[in-house]
Formats: sequence, C-alpha cells, structure tokens
Amino acid sequence: MSDQSFDPGILLLSDPRVAAIPIAETGEALFDVREAGLRLDGRKRDETGAYARLRSGVVERLLVAERRLPPGLALLLIEGHRPAWLQREYFEEHLADLRGLHPDWSADRLRVEASKYISPLGVAPHPCGAAVDLTLSRLDGGEVQMGTRVNASPEESDGACFMVATNISTEARANRLILAAALSGVGLVNYPTEWWHWSFGDRYWAATTGAPAALYGPLD
Repeated sequence: MSDQSFDPGILLLSDPRVAAIPIAETGEALFDVREAGLRLDGRKRDETGAYARLRSGVVERLLVAERRLPPGLALLLIEGHRPAWLQREYFEEHLADLRGLHPDWSADRLRVEASKYISPLGVAPHPCGAAVDLTLSRLDGGEVQMGTRVNASPEESDGACFMVATNISTEARANRLILAAALSGVGLVNYPTEWWHWSFGDRYWAATTGAPAALYGPLD
C-alpha cells in the first residue's frame, strides 16, 4: 500500500488516548433509520436488523445533514449498529489477513495497521450505535463517484480510501467535500482512513472534539 495518503499524525482508534476516554452513557435508544425516512442500502443487511439502527441523536443529526446537501443528492446509509461479536470477528479476520501478508511485522504494528481499517472492539463506534457507514446518492438511487467503494481497504485501494487521498479524481474529491461539509456541520466526525465512516457520541468523537466523555457505550 502506498503511504501517500497517510498522515502519521492521524489519531487511530488503537491509540491509548481513545481507550482512556470515559463513557457517560445517556441511555439513548437505538432507532431504525428507515422509520425516519433515511435511505438504507441492503448490502450489510443482517438477520436482526442491527445494521438499520442508530442512536436517536445520530439519526436526528443525519436528517439535518441531508437537508444541507445540494439539490438532487441524498445520503445513502450502509451500516449503523454492529453487534460486539461481529465487530470482534471483523477485526480478527483483518488482523489475520495482515499477519499473512506481513509475517515480519510485530504484534503491535499489526494491531496499529489493522485499526486503520477495522476498529478494535474496546473503542469501536459501531457497537455503540454511534457510527454510520454511508455515501452519497442521486435521488434516482445511483451512487455518486467517491473514489473507492465503501469499505475498500487501504491495501486494496492503494490508500485511496483515506479521506484526504490525492490519488482520486477531481469529481470524487468534490463529492467527499460535499459529504464532509454536511456531516461535520451537524457534529459528526470522520475516521480519516475511511471516507465513509462518520460518528457522534463515541470515544473517538470525544477524543477528537475534546469532549470530556463519550455519550454512548457498546450495546448488544
């Protein structure tokens, strides 16, 4: 993977400063985004419907963000809440893939590199119902050009999955900026290695915004 898009100053989810953030759980319920009128893609559908649910405060912010988009565009949500067991499974699978590709890497480096793509369970925003993977679509349902597919890994995309990647088209960069303006404008924060991943109220959000505590902890 090229490092052209990676800023070593990026705060990763594996950073101890993220895990050190306390949680002041609000008790806010999970809410099905479809009931709020948000568009939901089925590619991450699960039997329990967890992928369709987010904390109600996150849903409210997404509704405001969508209204701020240019005419003809809408948010297309891919995945919201992710059960803890599934988050652990994703992380361990990616860790094993990296171990196979880089048998010379230390355990610490493997964990850091894995966290660029999959969050370690203890700090993962998705199990809190605080994070959403999403993209932009036209009103006819077609996705706009964003430079990579949602969930492209750094290895697969040569780093183009990073929010500020330079190896993407001018059109894709402009669309990422549109998405970022709408979501950051309502308080969500991006995980910089994944242009599609945004969250509010979790430990990573608190660490990057200076909040004294996270608002949401893991839910099962």
